[in-house]
Amino acid sequence: MGLFSSINIAATGLSVERLRTDVISNNIANASTTRTQEGGAFKRSSVVLQPVASSNPQWRTPFTPNDLDNGPGKGVKALAIVKDTKEGTWIYDPSHPDAAKSGPHKGYVEYPNVNIVNEMVDLISASRAYEANSSIIQGAKEMFSSALEIGK
Repeated sequence: MGLFSSINIAATGLSVERLRTDVISNNIANASTTRTQEGGAFKRSSVVLQPVASSNPQWRTPFTPNDLDNGPGKGVKALAIVKDTKEGTWIYDPSHPDAAKSGPHKGYVEYPNVNIVNEMVDLISASRAYEANSSIIQGAKEMFSSALEIGK
């Protein structure tokens, strides 16, 4: 494992958490959008994450648990941004330009399936994860600096 592995792993976390923050911000910004280019109300988006597998799964440190099959990881990456397919909230407002003209929802307007409270919780979670990864990088920099001081 190289000298800068911890910084590289934390950097992947920083990148993913920034993307999560962007997606959550987009969800909050469109929480009342009833018409999109695709048609219909805005649908909530979320980021699907995947660990970056180790390129050398046989390598182990003395501190690696025995039940860890793939060895140490190399960080995380965003696999996809997916739309939530759940139906939004229907509110009766026949005067609204996006109200359904026929069918079982006649006169109702579909609002996005975005829950602001859940989005804020996700935003706080992404923010804390970003801070944790930033702290890892800062700790690694301090450790490298101390090691250089010892060598003087």
